[in-house]
Amino acid sequence: MDEVEVVVAHRERATLRVGDVFLKVDGDPDRTAVEVTAMALAPVPTPQVLWCTPPVLALAAVPGAPLARLGHRAVSPPAAWAAAGAAVRRLHDAPLPPWTAPDADAVAERLDRECAWITAHDLLPSDLVQRNRDVARAVLRPWTPVFTHGDLQPGHVFVADDAVTGVIDWSEAARGDAAFDLAVLTLGFEEHLPAVLDGYGGDVDVDAVRGWWSWRSLTAVPWLVQHGFDPFAPGCEVDVLRARARA
Repeated sequence: MDEVEVVVAHRERATLRVGDVFLKVDGDPDRTAVEVTAMALAPVPTPQVLWCTPPVLALAAVPGAPLARLGHRAVSPPAAWAAAGAAVRRLHDAPLPPWTAPDADAVAERLDRECAWITAHDLLPSDLVQRNRDVARAVLRPWTPVFTHGDLQPGHVFVADDAVTGVIDWSEAARGDAAFDLAVLTLGFEEHLPAVLDGYGGDVDVDAVRGWWSWRSLTAVPWLVQHGFDPFAPGCEVDVLRARARA
């Protein structure tokens, strides 16, 4: 009998693995509905939906290995990062999904709220927060909405033989800023941004990508702390903020 592996678990959701089947348990049925619909619409490889009975979604494992994982040394070659960039381009060129993401005003409000929480709990030096807050303001500009994954961590992109074999975890998919997906994909792996952009092609607002690195890290720190994760681990969000402050 296959053992049950807890892949990730927190107060909002949990993912279990039993053999080649992943069971995602989510307390919000809307997120599950978004995930199933987004995978059906996305023009990139996604996991096969085996069945869905909210609050549980059963997915088949995808082949390959994660492109990278935040806090760990990246071993995937530049060609694999370029392939990931090309897959993101296909997604961004696809017809828009029927639901929207927060606009620039909401993005600014969340930045203010999370920075205030970090400061109130004395988690990070105020000058580090302010420097990254200044960098993050680059994202507060109009953008043309595209079909975004919304949580495109390199751990959610699977590759084999320098090709993308699957993209997982679509519950945050929406109409959004293309630079956000590119930033999340390369968060903590700045050295691989050129390869991703080579695969992506076209004009990219690199300042916005850098701004999203700071925004994503600042807004992630409170959530991670509140849910029992460690943003201070080597190579993770706090190290990204320190690197942005030195840039």
